[in-house]
Amino acid sequence: MIFPVILAGGAGSRLWPLSRQLYPKQFLPLGESELTLLQSTIQRLQGLECAPPILICNDQHRFLAAEQVRQLGMEQVTILLEPVSRNTAPAIALAALQAASREKDSILLVLAADHLVRDVAAFQECVRKALPLAEAGKLVTFGIVPTHPETGYGYLEKGREIVPGCFAVNRFVEKPDLPAAEDYVGTGDYYWNSGMFMFRASRYLEELERLQPNMLSACRSALEQGSQDLYFTRVDLAAFAACPEQSIDYAVMEKTSEAAMVPLDAGWSDVGSWSALWDVSAKSPEGNVLKGDVLQQDTRNTYVHSESRLVAAVGVDDLMIIETKDAVLVAHKNHVQDVKSIVERIRNDGRHEHINHRKVFRPWGMYDSIDDGHRYQVKRITVRPGAKLSVQMHHHRAEHWIVVSGTAKVTKGDKTYLVSENQSTYIPVGQIHALENPGVIPLELIEVQSGAYLGEDDIVRLQDVYGRA
Repeated sequence: MIFPVILAGGAGSRLWPLSRQLYPKQFLPLGESELTLLQSTIQRLQGLECAPPILICNDQHRFLAAEQVRQLGMEQVTILLEPVSRNTAPAIALAALQAASREKDSILLVLAADHLVRDVAAFQECVRKALPLAEAGKLVTFGIVPTHPETGYGYLEKGREIVPGCFAVNRFVEKPDLPAAEDYVGTGDYYWNSGMFMFRASRYLEELERLQPNMLSACRSALEQGSQDLYFTRVDLAAFAACPEQSIDYAVMEKTSEAAMVPLDAGWSDVGSWSALWDVSAKSPEGNVLKGDVLQQDTRNTYVHSESRLVAAVGVDDLMIIETKDAVLVAHKNHVQDVKSIVERIRNDGRHEHINHRKVFRPWGMYDSIDDGHRYQVKRITVRPGAKLSVQMHHHRAEHWIVVSGTAKVTKGDKTYLVSENQSTYIPVGQIHALENPGVIPLELIEVQSGAYLGEDDIVRLQDVYGRA
């Protein structure tokens, strides 16, 4: 049985301002589909004989991942939470240990949650081609047939043909400079390193035991000492933090004698920058990609994304223009790799635009900070049917709630009452309170906060159905 392992812990900082620390690119709909990259990765498995996926993600993204899986109607997905990032080799080790405990001969198909694959049939055909090699004990990677000399990817050099269309791997090559990339593509013997793999869970664990015994021991301890939290599997923080931090390429694939490669030509992209997204998007005759409320005149080869207002581009070429509710990026197509440096500057300046969007998702729904000023803040809050915010209180702020649509069940001290559309209620400073949506439609309300301090860390949770501290 194939056990898909989906790695969903990336940051995607080069796609700022859409991709943020708490809302990275794997949770965004960046292709032509309305599905997010994570959802598209899961959907790509339909037609293959697979067990429910094992999803590995950052603890901060757990409710976001769970909600996107729920939207697909997949209740059996295992969600493994990494308390700290330790790169891909330990993450895959956790999944291998889980899969091996369920089925002795389990095959892992390791995929990244933030890749785009436009030809699903070709992808699935390559998976089927790789399966016999994995069953025979090979550690298979998928080499992307290069379309141009790319300096942003690592490369694989193919070796002897093992079976028709499948090759040994001579070596793994780090990201090259342009002349080297041109040489690689010119030979026809080099492929882009996709970061996708297929092998027996037991074979991967054997290679880890031989090559990285400390890593395997730490991962075993982290799982054994872990716990179940709602529908999440938490690994032990102390044990996992002691694990060496290494990629699967460095820890295993570059050292094993059993590495094999299947060429993949399926319209793949890691969507690693705005220019990469422009490359794979449908374009106008002028070479433009326009998303949202956009007007253009005498503009060519430009990507414009508008989230909340009209954006007009006039007489420009080769630009990436990205508008969100709280930030705008304008970058030349040849300098999109430098967006990561801007994110670093935002972080170092103590700003917050790299962390979250103005719209923030919570396990119970979302809120949008629509206005703020001295001693006040206004939010539009949406609570899903049946969802409930934590029982909490604030030391520094009072709150006034006005229901726009739906019905709110409000707990204030020892009183519980309903607030309907066009009605309001007031929560004084220090008052223990809770908010719930007892209805079958989303609850929409406006929250006006006032006080000396309005930060999110002024929340004292007394009880929470989602297990948050």
